[in-house]
Amino acid sequence: MRLRVSGQQTGNDYDLDLVMGGDVADSGLPHGGLMNDFVEAVCARDTDRTAQARTVIVETLGEAAMVDAAAMIAAFNAYPRMADATGIPLEDGKAIATLKMRQELDLETINNAAP
Repeated sequence: MRLRVSGQQTGNDYDLDLVMGGDVADSGLPHGGLMNDFVEAVCARDTDRTAQARTVIVETLGEAAMVDAAAMIAAFNAYPRMADATGIPLEDGKAIATLKMRQELDLETINNAAP
C-alpha cells in the first residue's frame, strides 16, 4: 500500500504487476534491478549473492544507500511477521484502501488458502 500511496503523492506510477514476476527494469523505480537483486539475495538467504549485491550498491550508490536498503528489507520482513504472529487484524479503513491492490496481487486467495 505504501508504494502505491507514495506514488500518488510524488506523481510516480508503479506497476504492482511487476511484484508478481514482471520485469523490474520497467517498474519506474530508480536502480530497481539493483535493489531487487539485493532483496532477492537476502530473502533467499544467499550470503554470497547478498555480499555481492551490497558491494554493487555501495559502488553505485554509496554506503548510506546500502544501509538504507538493508534497513528497509529488515523492516518489511519484520513488520508483517509481528502483526501476523500477534493476530493484529487489518483495520477496516486499510482493508478498504487496499482492496484493489490485494485483488491485483491475489492476496485474498493466498491468505484464505488451506495450510
